[in-house]
Amino acid sequence: MVKVVRVHAYGGPEALSYDDVELGQPGPGQALISQTAVGLNYIDTYHRTGLYKLPSLPHPIGVEGAGIVEAVGPGVTNVKPGDRICYGSILGAYAQKRIVPADRLLALPEGISDEVAAGIMLKGMTARYLVRVTYPIKKGDTVLIHAAAGGVGLIACQWAKHLGATVIGTVGSEEKAALARAHGCDHPINYNRENFVEKVKEITGGKGLPVVYDSVGKDTWEGSLDCLAPRGLMVSFGNASGPVPPVSILVLSQKGSLFLTRPILAHYIVTRAEYEETANDLFNVVKSGAVKIEVNQRYALKDVGQAHIDLENRKTTGSTILIP
Repeated sequence: MVKVVRVHAYGGPEALSYDDVELGQPGPGQALISQTAVGLNYIDTYHRTGLYKLPSLPHPIGVEGAGIVEAVGPGVTNVKPGDRICYGSILGAYAQKRIVPADRLLALPEGISDEVAAGIMLKGMTARYLVRVTYPIKKGDTVLIHAAAGGVGLIACQWAKHLGATVIGTVGSEEKAALARAHGCDHPINYNRENFVEKVKEITGGKGLPVVYDSVGKDTWEGSLDCLAPRGLMVSFGNASGPVPPVSILVLSQKGSLFLTRPILAHYIVTRAEYEETANDLFNVVKSGAVKIEVNQRYALKDVGQAHIDLENRKTTGSTILIP
């Protein structure tokens, strides 16, 4: 029997159940992994509440982790027992051990710890597709990254700075402003003290921005559109404050023939080649020191409810991991 955190019915943090589950042996194309660290992400709260529906109930949640391969099923050639591995975007990570599709496991390179890997796979690969693919940042761009002191935010700020951008970021406190500034954010804006739209207009001389990366959702939607230059791109990739309400597409024309996308990581790592390219790009910027990763919170897996409470109350910064 292994310990697995599952959701039996959608709800608040109390919906997280610390269960004993029987694991079988890996089948064809599968691997059994023993997890040393599991990442905590905002998407986990969406799965818990049912904003994003799970395939069935009860179901484990969590989407990223790191550990060691214990056994492999028939036909598996990309990993073997004893290999250090990591992964992102495989639902069911809140577990001591689990069986996963082997072709979604990645070799964990030397120089990156299990904790760092578990804390960056989803957030880091998300930051990568945002700044390299959805809107490929060019030297000289000025960009806005909401929740700049969060898990994706700290990585995205550093990566955008590394690519030559001037980075504007929104945060909720002076402490988070200092953290964002230390991680590549040139202009942190405390939205509890300043109007971020007015500040963006001031910083850009009224021109607006080519892109806004927004993981906050409902609370920042309107303001984000108002920060964009004509033909700018609104990248809405999260709903930390709640989902964006239905909108008329005429708003996009009225505000400057704007572009809008609502991306998710899974669609950027569909093929094995895309998955490896995304991960390797992430590993390289981390190993080079261009992007520094800080695991700022650790919780025992059994205390995951408290981790969700702290995450939703915006008490966490950087990466948070659960220890199985």
